[in-house]
Amino acid sequence: MEQLRSGAGDGAGKVVWRWIVLLGMAAFFLGITGSRRTHGEGPPELEGTIRMAGSTSMEKLAGALAEAFMEEHPGVTVTIEFIGSSAGAEAVMKGSADIANLSRSISPEEAAAGMVENKVAVCGIAVCVDPSNPVQNLTKGQLADIYGGRITRWKDVGGEDLPIVVVGREAGSGTREAFEESLDLEDGCVHANEMDSAGAVMARVSRTPGAIGYLSLDTANDTVRLLSLDGAKATGENVREGKYGLASPYIMATKGDMSAQSALVREWFRFVYSPEGQKIVERMLDFGMNGKGG
Repeated sequence: MEQLRSGAGDGAGKVVWRWIVLLGMAAFFLGITGSRRTHGEGPPELEGTIRMAGSTSMEKLAGALAEAFMEEHPGVTVTIEFIGSSAGAEAVMKGSADIANLSRSISPEEAAAGMVENKVAVCGIAVCVDPSNPVQNLTKGQLADIYGGRITRWKDVGGEDLPIVVVGREAGSGTREAFEESLDLEDGCVHANEMDSAGAVMARVSRTPGAIGYLSLDTANDTVRLLSLDGAKATGENVREGKYGLASPYIMATKGDMSAQSALVREWFRFVYSPEGQKIVERMLDFGMNGKGG
């Protein structure tokens, strides 16, 4: 300090001293603030990557949750591959993903390999036709007969004398597995066209007269028209109340239970099941096309 004061008046020396004191106090308080994160006195800054893979039907929901989670935790990156439910489960079992997004329940083989279901939602499976199709409603039995190859013309269900063009999802799709299970048609569906995503199903149905397809309700848009099933419209409310008879679970599966997961993955599920996360789930799944169905 004497060296700093030499060659200057007392006023200058006092100014230098004050600045040193202020800088020292600032460093002290910054040190306290920083040590809180180190010693657990405040919320730790999360860093790292969560790897998700699986259902194309869960794209909107998974994307919305990931965006909100990364906003809350800027040091975290959430990557999502939309490769189908079965491929997503395989990725988790092999260790190349942390979470598998499944639009179906886990299989006995996956459970035997240590996969655990973490259900985040239930989503309706919408049945869609091209907008010019006059049919408004099918029974569940009629739908099973169409996809089982027993009804092949629209006139047999009150429509025009046109062949029914059956569009569905590819093998390995969780939506397909849930759809077939709901109709007791496991591996018995007759598809004229097998598509690899909900968007591809809508594109094919919308431009093919006489086409019928299915997709997760939250992925539907107004390029197609949704049919009622047994008189119930395909809406989020009807799915929740059990009035609409086609639905699939949305599962975020892990290898092992929560105690076996990293702190980052545990924080992800804390967020998903929190009030904020559940508001996102409700917003993404409860639109129900708002009357655009039949």
